Amino acid sequence: MTGSADHLIIVPILLPLASAAVMLLLDERRRVLKSAIGVATTVALLIVSIMLLRLADTPAAGSGGSAISVYRLGDWPAPFGIVLVLDRLSALMLVLTSVLGIAALLYALARWHRAGPRFHTIFQLQLMGLNGAFLTGDLFNLFVFFEVLLAASYGLVLHGDGVARVRVGLAYIAINLTGSFLFLIGASLAYGVTGTLNMADLANRIPSLESGDAALLAAAAAILGSAFLMKAGAWPLNFWLPTTYAAASAPAAAIFAIMSKLGVYVILRLWTLMFGADAGPLAGFGGDGLLAIGMLTIVFGTVGVLASQSLPRLAGCSVLVSSGTLIAAIGTGGGAVIGSALFYLVSSTLGIAALFLLVELVERMRDPGADVLAVTMEVYSESNDGDPGEEIGVAIPASIAILGGSFIACALLLAGLPPLAGFIGKFGMMAAMLKTDGATIQVSAWMLIGLLTLSGLATLIAMTRAGISSFWARLDDSIPRVRVIEMAPVLCLLLLCLGLTVGGGPAMRYMEATTKALQNPQNYITGVLGVPRVESADGATRP
Repeated sequence: MTGSADHLIIVPILLPLASAAVMLLLDERRRVLKSAIGVATTVALLIVSIMLLRLADTPAAGSGGSAISVYRLGDWPAPFGIVLVLDRLSALMLVLTSVLGIAALLYALARWHRAGPRFHTIFQLQLMGLNGAFLTGDLFNLFVFFEVLLAASYGLVLHGDGVARVRVGLAYIAINLTGSFLFLIGASLAYGVTGTLNMADLANRIPSLESGDAALLAAAAAILGSAFLMKAGAWPLNFWLPTTYAAASAPAAAIFAIMSKLGVYVILRLWTLMFGADAGPLAGFGGDGLLAIGMLTIVFGTVGVLASQSLPRLAGCSVLVSSGTLIAAIGTGGGAVIGSALFYLVSSTLGIAALFLLVELVERMRDPGADVLAVTMEVYSESNDGDPGEEIGVAIPASIAILGGSFIACALLLAGLPPLAGFIGKFGMMAAMLKTDGATIQVSAWMLIGLLTLSGLATLIAMTRAGISSFWARLDDSIPRVRVIEMAPVLCLLLLCLGLTVGGGPAMRYMEATTKALQNPQNYITGVLGVPRVESADGATRP
């Protein structure tokens, strides 16, 4: 990058940091000013993210690959200095984070930003940590940004009141501290073996490692993978996620939808960069494990979806199904599968975030004892319907109609049914696994296809059951009070999913180009280090 756009890459980190610092100095009673600063900052982040997405989608000069933009802090070259790296994948995650940030923040302005102190400051620090984690080019600063976003997420989990929220929040803190400890151990071991934590430099040194060092690096990668899989909500380290997300406030849970995808992002980034085809004896390391863990996560999430007795819990288990699908797709190693998985990542994240926001609005129609009373009435065949003729000609209230339509859209998205974008992502993954150019389809591919189908069916059953309980079999005729500022973010997220369906061709081409760049990491390595990888006389590959 040259010219005035040089410093654009660091803006998604500095802008929310500066905004959080300013709001920290303001009195807590000046909520209107804080809200204005927060909204302006988040909108600006979306604009900058879109500009970076267009920049990353520009083909590299003189080659067919995509452009890699590197920002060197202090102008120190990699691997000695801190670098931020922008490519198609990181730009995509930046845009997705900004979209969820705006939706969650607007929803919070209805009432949640008044439920506890320093909400806007914590929210901006959350965005800063996420953006930094997506842009960083080395493991050490990835750890730093992880800790920033986790510290902010602790505040968001505990935001509000209630014993349940405090209880799950403390457990959430303990789990993430364990993950951070594993992160430090894995990163330290990797540095001891290779002498670097820069991701591109790690990928450059792996092929020339001796067998003993390669084994140690594999151990380091396994430990790091455990930390990232824990944050992604992968089995068996995901018992905490549905409970935590269900207990969090609606806007906090909506922004948390991207946090689980951060773990998936790091796994995809490091696995394709460090253990690609050029990694020598470590090529493809961990792929079978990722596939198995992903499928087990789908099973666990599917069972959780069917067993959920509340909408927040159902939404939390849907996160597990989404994460498991993505991890299994990465484990297959197929470029077409990963490309469709990226499309599914965007659609499922938007759909889950919309569902978390929608859940609170839907539950306003339910009395605290409605579930127990409904079961009692069913057992004893009691009914409160009265004269059926009284309901003839009664119009459906607008708020219930909008909530019901949005709920149906979320169900279609998460179940992967047409015509919405969830179907395109799932169908693309299945089609890619079945396209083997005459070779025998592997048993694992059939198993994954079966699990994708069953998880969609289970989600449809669970959402239908929840929808009937919430909208059809209600025990009263109360109409929930829904504000425009609460409903608008939900509708915007669903409209974006509809836009993904209409513009599925260009979106899928972007995902496929992203996957090609990930599977050919030489452009990334050269862009970050500034030197190509060459082969020496003894056959070892060195910078």
